Parts: sequence; structure tokens; C-alpha cells
Amino acid sequence: MPTDRPYKIGGGVTVVPPPGSRIDVTETRPADDSGTVLFRLGPVRYLVSVQPYDGTLPAAVARLRQRITGTSGYQVTGTELTVATASGLAGIQGGYSGPGRGGRYAVFVADGRTIEVTVCGDDLDLGRTLPAIDASTGTLRYAPERAG
Repeated sequence: MPTDRPYKIGGGVTVVPPPGSRIDVTETRPADDSGTVLFRLGPVRYLVSVQPYDGTLPAAVARLRQRITGTSGYQVTGTELTVATASGLAGIQGGYSGPGRGGRYAVFVADGRTIEVTVCGDDLDLGRTLPAIDASTGTLRYAPERAG
């Protein structure tokens, strides 16, 4: 898989995959108005999901945090930070932990869509791959396709 070109997730959202990653086709579902892509970097999972959404960024973050903490043994950790992509999408990022795993999440809202990023793996693997994943997340772009 070329990792130097944007991958179309769905809903007008693209991301440049991290170098060395592969797409897990069993959990990747591109569509016109939504979509999900799961990249794997060794044992680390890097999931980007795009869904129609008409709420605020804080509400979208609260919704994702609730799903994370709704998994037995998982908790949100540390401080949330504001983040932005190279294309100007503003979001909020935080961390979480679970049994033997750590993770990070980020949420962006753009023009009636929510873009959720979740990353998980053991601490050693995460430490090795987070710089490449952060760089990839920074390439998230929303560009609605023009009809015609």
C-alpha cells in the first residue's frame, strides 16, 4: 500500500497512512458519507472513523470518552489537549489505558461530520509508533467532493 498518498476514508475525509502501516481490510469500510479505516503498525491499531454528526466538538469528545470508559477496565488518563491538522481541522486529543494496553484518541468535527482517531497498543510499541501516527493524523483533511 502506498503510504505517500492520501487514503479516502469517506465523507470527504482523507489521511496519509503512516510509513510501514498496512490496512486491515476486515475492519475497513469506506463509504460515501461515512467510513472507517484500520491501519496496523505491527501490533498497534490506528483507527480513523468518519460519521455524520450535527453536534459540537466537546459533545463529540464526551461521546468517544464514554465509549472508551464503557469498556471494562478502560479509563481516560491525563489531560486533554487541543490539536490541529495541517489543513486546519481543530480537535481535542487525550489518552486512555486498559488492561496491558495504552492508547490515544483525537476527535475533530468538520461540516456535519465527526472524525474520531483511536490508537492502542502496549506501551513499548506505542512509544515506537506514535511519532509516525501523530504525523499521519496531522494529514487528516476534509474536502467535500463536488457534484458534477
